[in-house]
Amino acid sequence: MTDARLARLTLAVIFIYHGLVPKLLLRDATELQLLDAHGLPHGLLVLAGVGEMLLGLLIVLLHRQRWPLYMAQVALLVLLVDVAVFAPALLTQAFNPLTLSLAGLVLGVIALRGQPAQPMPR
Repeated sequence: MTDARLARLTLAVIFIYHGLVPKLLLRDATELQLLDAHGLPHGLLVLAGVGEMLLGLLIVLLHRQRWPLYMAQVALLVLLVDVAVFAPALLTQAFNPLTLSLAGLVLGVIALRGQPAQPMPR
C-alpha cells in the first residue's frame, strides 16, 4: 500500500469514526454544545454524523477521484474556524479540534500528492 493510499484510508476512517461514534452512537456532550452555540436543534447531530460518514465512504469508494479529498480539506478548515469562533475553549483541550484538523489536513495533502490529477475531458 502506498503512502497516499494509507493517508486516504486513514482520513476516511477519521471521518467515518467521528460521524458514527460521537454523533450517532454516543451523542457526545461536546457535539451538542457546538449545536447549542449556533442555536441549532440537537436533531441535526444525526445529519452531521451521516454527512461525515458519507464523506469518509466517498473518500474510500471513489479512490480515483480527487474531489472527495478536496471536500474533506474544506470541511476540516471550515469546522476548525467554526470551533475557533463559537467554542474556542475546545482548542485547549486534549485531543482537540486543532490537532485533529491539522492531522486530517496533512493526510489529505499526502493523499493528493500521491494521486495524479485526471486530465480534463475534451
